[in-house]
Amino acid sequence: MAVSPTSSDDSFEVASQWQLMWWKFTRHKIAVAAGVVILLLYFIAIFSEILAPTDPNKNAAAFKYIPPQGIHLFEDGTWNFSPHVHGFSFKTDPRSFRRTYVEDPAKIVPIGLFVAGEKYKMWGLFTWDVHLLAAVNKRDPFFLLGSDRLGRDNLSRIIHGTRVSMSIGLVGVSISLVLGLILGGISGYYGGRIDSAIQRLVEFLRSMPTIPLWMGLAAAIPLEWPPLYVYLIITALLSLIGWTSLAREVRGKVMALKGEDFVIAARLDGVKERKIITRQILPAFASHIIAVTTLAIPEMILAETALSFLGIGLQPPVVSWGVLLREAQNINTVATAPWLLWPGLFVVIAVLAFNFLGDGLRDAADPYS
Repeated sequence: MAVSPTSSDDSFEVASQWQLMWWKFTRHKIAVAAGVVILLLYFIAIFSEILAPTDPNKNAAAFKYIPPQGIHLFEDGTWNFSPHVHGFSFKTDPRSFRRTYVEDPAKIVPIGLFVAGEKYKMWGLFTWDVHLLAAVNKRDPFFLLGSDRLGRDNLSRIIHGTRVSMSIGLVGVSISLVLGLILGGISGYYGGRIDSAIQRLVEFLRSMPTIPLWMGLAAAIPLEWPPLYVYLIITALLSLIGWTSLAREVRGKVMALKGEDFVIAARLDGVKERKIITRQILPAFASHIIAVTTLAIPEMILAETALSFLGIGLQPPVVSWGVLLREAQNINTVATAPWLLWPGLFVVIAVLAFNFLGDGLRDAADPYS
């Protein structure tokens, strides 16, 4: 890790812009911590199959609405190291016929690290059965964050939902970034009729009400399409509007820079216009683009969560944070199983982490200040 030089050091005089940005960013402790949290979330997304204790779509009707189980490291009343969770006993209310689960210390469920459990397809490439933390006997109840109405493990579903929700923000912003840079750069550099045509398109897209638009487009998706296709379509829909604000910002930056001496010199040297835009103008405000992109990712995550929560986004069996929060729409369900709100906490953590990281990058964008 680079260390910020002292005031007596002359490294500042020869440091590149990216070095100065890094030194200033590392002094923003909250932004650095947020970056670590984001890396951790993407680590969970990449290795979700191994980190999840069970199959996220495995139904177990006998264990529906199980409350979260606590991990015990030692045998009760002794110092013998034996990681385990307690099983449950239940009683049925004679009036409502609702099961009430009570932790039973007499029922021991041994757990371990890197346990061989249910098989899965790792990244869709090969079959494996190792889980980071799971019950030694895969038939035993093991629900660290409780279960839902179908007896599915809430923790496993949140872990697998991290992959979809975090990647949809990253992929969606990548598409918006490409469209915004290309169309905004062309609009600002060439001006004239091209600029007018692109800006009218931007204004048309920004004037459209987003929720009815998404509802109409989502309703047009055939029901027989596989979940992967639906995922790609929802990502494209989220990117349809997201690129317009970036295109406006890029257009303004390009219009301000195209009259600078270094751009005029490149044009007089016979440099092609495409290279002038991509190698001269865009790198001049690359730090701003990075900050804007970082702040746009949480907007994509919130949009996907909201659409899936309303039932017009991703649909089961796809697992995302928004799909999981649909389980908590009923107030009675929340009252009896509040642990179903855990996906909302992960949404808050991810959005705050991206916002703090974006603030740090934006402050570091001007290293001479």
